Amino acid sequence: MTLLMGAVAYDPKTVTIWTGFRAWLRAQGLPFDYVLYSHYERQVEDLLAGRLHAAWNSPLAWVRADRLARAEGREVRALVMRDTDRDLTSVVLTRQDSPVASPADLKERTVAVGAVDSPQATLLPLETLRRAGLRPGEDFRVRRFDVGTGLHGDHVGGEREAVRALLAGEAEAACVLDANHLLFGREGTLPPGGTRVLAQSEPYDHCTMTVADGAPADLAEEFGRLLLSMSYADPEVRPLLDLEGLTAWRPGRTTGYALLEAAVDGAGFYDAAGRITAADYLP
Repeated sequence: MTLLMGAVAYDPKTVTIWTGFRAWLRAQGLPFDYVLYSHYERQVEDLLAGRLHAAWNSPLAWVRADRLARAEGREVRALVMRDTDRDLTSVVLTRQDSPVASPADLKERTVAVGAVDSPQATLLPLETLRRAGLRPGEDFRVRRFDVGTGLHGDHVGGEREAVRALLAGEAEAACVLDANHLLFGREGTLPPGGTRVLAQSEPYDHCTMTVADGAPADLAEEFGRLLLSMSYADPEVRPLLDLEGLTAWRPGRTTGYALLEAAVDGAGFYDAAGRITAADYLP
């Protein structure tokens, strides 16, 4: 039997990454193959339907997979995650010269966010503002940039458009991943010293390799063991790790998804059984 994994093709480099991983895993003796998807929703549905054994899931895809499984009396587990997937934060930015001094000052103003299904640039920062006492769409206007819907924020185009709207004066705040705040500064999207952080989310975890309960146990365990054994010092695998944005794989954990669970419920994105309930979401 071959262990079959799904991955979402959010960027052309996805082919290079998983073709390289496939060659390396097979050279270690693991019968492994992968299938690419255009969006996470179908990938998650195929995982639960038994057409996949594992899925390289976004945090939002993990939430849905877990809810779908629980609704059927089944379970999925987080096998591994990247070292860079742990303890991330999102930030709500405003311009340095803005009169906005606290989240409360956003009342009756416009907040720019990423795509509807972006955890880091929409769901999580809006949940952070909810916890500050503000109701999205009621206490403040939400201007969304739906770039790459279905990719769960892996395409950062929506975040770039959000900060551009902020700089253009079309919004009083913009929501981005903290690491992208730094990236946008380095690449020149944001001018040096042009913005400041108005609010920051609690830490959360990002992607996880999700394994279904129907996966062959021996192959799944070997898959996890081999990924964890990858060394950044190995010249054969280092380029692949660089492309995938990690220096080491770590054991999967689920404790870092509580904030996203609350955000999903607050936004009405999925119901408790994992059904898509976001009215204007078309992956």
